Amino acid sequence: MSTVSKGAAPTDGQAFQLTRVFDAPRELVFRAFTEREHLFHWWGPKGFVMLACDVDLRPGGLFRYGMRAPNGAEMWGRLVFREIVSPERIVFINSFTDAAGTPIRHPMEPNWPLEVLSTLTFSEHDGKTVLTSTSVPFNATETEARIFEAASKSMEAGFKGTYGQLDAYLASLRTA
Repeated sequence: MSTVSKGAAPTDGQAFQLTRVFDAPRELVFRAFTEREHLFHWWGPKGFVMLACDVDLRPGGLFRYGMRAPNGAEMWGRLVFREIVSPERIVFINSFTDAAGTPIRHPMEPNWPLEVLSTLTFSEHDGKTVLTSTSVPFNATETEARIFEAASKSMEAGFKGTYGQLDAYLASLRTA
């Protein structure tokens, strides 16, 4: 599929990459990342509650979400889809937003990039899905790129928790 955004490029620097194996077929894992009825059950950091979840799965479409943290704080974000190749790959720009969907700075890190370009690839091996997530700052300043790179351990821990929730959700579908 074609790329929607024009004229912008990833920032030079180290990409954040994480690979996780899910005990589920690739088509199901892909749907878990692209369908509201699945996302609502697992998306976000452990302990957060989904407040809103809307998906328009097409290049230029959005996945908008809102979550409430255990301390009651709300966090909003959006993914703008650039490329969707079902069930192989999703490319999107990720941003924190306010409740209206306007991009804002990270609620806890004011020097976080406003945009992060992410690519998810889904491959199947012996009935399991290997997900590889690669993210890089997009249109970021040098300072924002350094902050992003320095946060790799924190991002890894966050994604492990989120993907742990996805693991549990996928397991619940197998036993249902």
